[in-house]
Amino acid sequence: MTHVLVTGGAGFIGTHVVVALHRAGHQVSVVDVGHPGAHRAPPPDTVAGAPLRRVDLRDRYAVADALTGVDVVVHQAAMVGLGVDLNDLPEYVGCNDLGTAVLLAEMARVGVHRLVLASSMVVYGEGAYTCPAHGPVRPGPRAGADLAAGRFESACAACGAALEPGLVDEEAPLDPRSVYAATKVAQEHLTAAWCRQTGGTVVALRYHNVYGPGMPRDTPYSGVAAIFRSALAAGRAPRVFEDGRQRRDFVHVDDVAAANVAAVTATGGRTGWRAYNIASGRPASIGEMAAELARVTGGPTPVVTGEFRLGDVRHVIASPVRARTELGFRAAVHLADGVREFADAPLRG
Repeated sequence: MTHVLVTGGAGFIGTHVVVALHRAGHQVSVVDVGHPGAHRAPPPDTVAGAPLRRVDLRDRYAVADALTGVDVVVHQAAMVGLGVDLNDLPEYVGCNDLGTAVLLAEMARVGVHRLVLASSMVVYGEGAYTCPAHGPVRPGPRAGADLAAGRFESACAACGAALEPGLVDEEAPLDPRSVYAATKVAQEHLTAAWCRQTGGTVVALRYHNVYGPGMPRDTPYSGVAAIFRSALAAGRAPRVFEDGRQRRDFVHVDDVAAANVAAVTATGGRTGWRAYNIASGRPASIGEMAAELARVTGGPTPVVTGEFRLGDVRHVIASPVRARTELGFRAAVHLADGVREFADAPLRG
């Protein structure tokens, strides 16, 4: 039996991961600091029957104690989302990067050499694009003046032509466009350095847009699906930014939990660092997600506002091939089924 420590195990994704690991026959320990960005109420005493320990990963002594007897760490703990403003920057770096650094240092000291990292598709910035004349291109950040004028699509810097979005794979360059994204890139780099120095194993799971039961209610740190759900529950029309045509890969939290179980198994059979897109392989637009939620709840029709956030990217569509071929992971929940369940599922208070 593998003993797995799940950090952030009382959070939205972490709770589902703990349940899935238990069902797969693993021994699971759970730590979570109960950060207010993810928890409006105090965390529970147990998660899927496992006692919850309140641990701040920046506390090396508490981390060392939590690692006793552990074989592999599944590192879910992080502040997520775009946040409110740059006043959040120190807290993002402290929680996500300093916390990860302390965790890695203690893992090396006590001899735990297997890690599953919850990374994110935000490390890519924009997704993959092709210009009809110039082939594959990497567009830079969209200008605020263009967004204000309703020019949301990225254009080729060489000729100005509209770009065609394609599938982004794990070898794409990393180009973070927000504070949160920068901290996730830093987590990847820190774990890669740790991996080389310890001879350990890291499986970095780049989650795409995760949704499902237990998402936090409408906060600045919520995912877009939870923001739409909260609006509909209050009888308000979901507000869709830009023109609603920006595309994402929405992946159900149960599939993300299954990917973590597969990754725990993978850490036992190899060494080195490897990243994987965790996605459904069936992309949809933000507007389509809002419309489907409104339809199944019988709520107001979404309103496309033209508003924008400079930290947002236009299209990120994932290639799921590597996770399928190397981890044996294939998303099972189709968007229509997942949204139908999510429409009535409880959110995290």
